[in-house]
Amino acid sequence: MVIAPSGRWRGRTVEGVAVFHAIPYARADRFGLPQRREARRENVVDATVRGPVAPQLPSRLESVMGVPDQLEQSEDCLTVTVTTPDGAQPGSLPVLVWLHGGAYLSGSGEWAHYGAARLVRETGMVVVSVSYRLGVFGYLRTPDVSPGNLGLLDQITALEWVRDNIEAFGGDPRRVTVAGQSAGAHSIVAMLGIDRARPLFSQAVIQSAPIGLGFHHHRQARRVAEVFGEELGNDPRRAPVTDLLAAQARTVRRLAGPGALNSAPPLLPVHDIDPMPPAQQWHHNVARDAARRRIMIGNTADEMAAFYGPHPLFSAMRRAPLVGSPLTQAVQRLVQGKVFDNPIRDFADLLAGAGASVWRYEVRPLHPDSPFGACHCIDLPLLFGDGATWRDAPMLRPLSPKEISEIGARTRRYWGEFVHTGRIADPVWPTHRPKSRHVHALP
Repeated sequence: MVIAPSGRWRGRTVEGVAVFHAIPYARADRFGLPQRREARRENVVDATVRGPVAPQLPSRLESVMGVPDQLEQSEDCLTVTVTTPDGAQPGSLPVLVWLHGGAYLSGSGEWAHYGAARLVRETGMVVVSVSYRLGVFGYLRTPDVSPGNLGLLDQITALEWVRDNIEAFGGDPRRVTVAGQSAGAHSIVAMLGIDRARPLFSQAVIQSAPIGLGFHHHRQARRVAEVFGEELGNDPRRAPVTDLLAAQARTVRRLAGPGALNSAPPLLPVHDIDPMPPAQQWHHNVARDAARRRIMIGNTADEMAAFYGPHPLFSAMRRAPLVGSPLTQAVQRLVQGKVFDNPIRDFADLLAGAGASVWRYEVRPLHPDSPFGACHCIDLPLLFGDGATWRDAPMLRPLSPKEISEIGARTRRYWGEFVHTGRIADPVWPTHRPKSRHVHALP
């Protein structure tokens, strides 16, 4: 049992690792601001089973990741799962706070995909996986219904919960690394320019952030809200969850345009809406605070294969004689350059030029016969879950669970070293210098 300022929780221990599932860090009414949630101190709360996930539709990346856990969905979803070495002394270990991806539309810190037992066992750190509001529940911006940026506020509120409670779980609140992939990494990019988030972490791991998408401005947010309102035809404050999700899906299709080749999520954090400052101020804040930051940042070699690989149009193009495969690869490389490669390189240049210690990486294919190469999300099984979790993931074929675990050992070691020390000591992985094109190859 753990006794923390916010409550008492009973977790479960397996092979030297204690896991506390679905600890509430906040509560929120629909389209309401997150409010810190405190348990009654005299009650011991069971934290041995996974909790509900945010309302969502199936992930578009099930074609590469496999089908995730079918957990209950609930608007009461603002929870963290804490994984820590059993018997860790209070405040003794560094902390990694994980923000899942999913295009701001899907995912959960409760998914077994993000199970951290192996990572904790091998690296001796505390891992906190965060669940936050998604889709229209977390990112719709319309003045008369939702203020916008609620999912981002959820994430920051979770970091504040970590600051106030993680010592009881063995974590040191002064040694917090925030890490995330895809939308989670994009959220961290946003936080680097948010004053409220500034004191909550000093290190960040930014994995496959679609920085080229930028963030929305008021005009773009209004357009999304208009289309969603037309599709819903009802007051979103009172409509059933199923109606909101169905209207959200129609909104995504309309905004994607013909052929649905636009893979950009329609709901993003919005500038000049709390907690995001206006764009110019955000850029100023990022540069101002860079010198106190230590950052690992990178992406995978074939990000877009996860989005376009299974797409019917691209499948047909690949079958075209002679030109099919080269053409599809050229399109994927073009889009990847605009969304991932070039913006990530430029952001690393910005941070390093302003004084941050930055390490860049690129994840290469795990196997020469992989059907998706080093696609978006291929880094996740190197860090999280176990053999059973990823057994049915198409992107990992033809590798066995044992092979995946062995391949990921070096990556987990690097992540652990960075969380513990704030640096990578390996001489073959130097810090990034502006305009350098060197990236460290993983795994």
